Amino acid sequence: MLSVVKTTERHQARELRRREGLPIKVIARRLGVSQSSVSVWVRDIELTREQHEKLRMMNPAYNRQLDGRAVFSAKRRHARRVAQEEGRALARRGSPLHVAGCMLYWAEGWKSRNQVSFSNSDPQMIVLFVRFLRSLGVEDRKIRVSCHLFADHVRQQREIEQFWLDVARLPRTCLRASSVNHYSRSSNRKRVNMLPHGTCHIVVNDTHVLQSIYGAIQEYGGFDRPEWLGCLSGRRTWPMT
Repeated sequence: MLSVVKTTERHQARELRRREGLPIKVIARRLGVSQSSVSVWVRDIELTREQHEKLRMMNPAYNRQLDGRAVFSAKRRHARRVAQEEGRALARRGSPLHVAGCMLYWAEGWKSRNQVSFSNSDPQMIVLFVRFLRSLGVEDRKIRVSCHLFADHVRQQREIEQFWLDVARLPRTCLRASSVNHYSRSSNRKRVNMLPHGTCHIVVNDTHVLQSIYGAIQEYGGFDRPEWLGCLSGRRTWPMT
């Protein structure tokens, strides 16, 4: 008789696992048997992706983790929105330097979520952009400078790096490692002397500053771009347009 009961329970357990993808603990409680027995009975049953997701969502610890992430994400999104509103307010003042800096970033800057990133080979653009950053309250120590060089620059690398630091009026402590683009065999060294100082890359890791710029750009342009706030979860970067 006991064997018949166990066989019936085993069959029921397998059906609950296969059809509904229920957790072993739930099946054991529903059938009044031990979790170890259910584990043995259903261990060969493969669950679907949807059933695995359902099990994760039924896990209290996992749900608490999701809730915590949602709250954290909402707070960060709110902070980005506040920064954009501050940028819009600055735009309404109409400072020529602010207008120029924002338009320059709109055209040439990389549109990430948390990092101001701007590259150019024109020294005057670098001068203007660094002046713009300072006008936003960015301290020199937060500005990072790196150079994108070509093979024919290597022998003058230190001089070229110093050139860009002098252009930006920044100390050498702001300098980060340069990258060198070596020529391919098929290039015929066509880039020799085309960019005598390579390209200067300016970076500021400050979400508030970046989002302020985004808010100002939208105010100047008369449009809204919600994706610049970022999605509620996960990480993304956006192309330049």
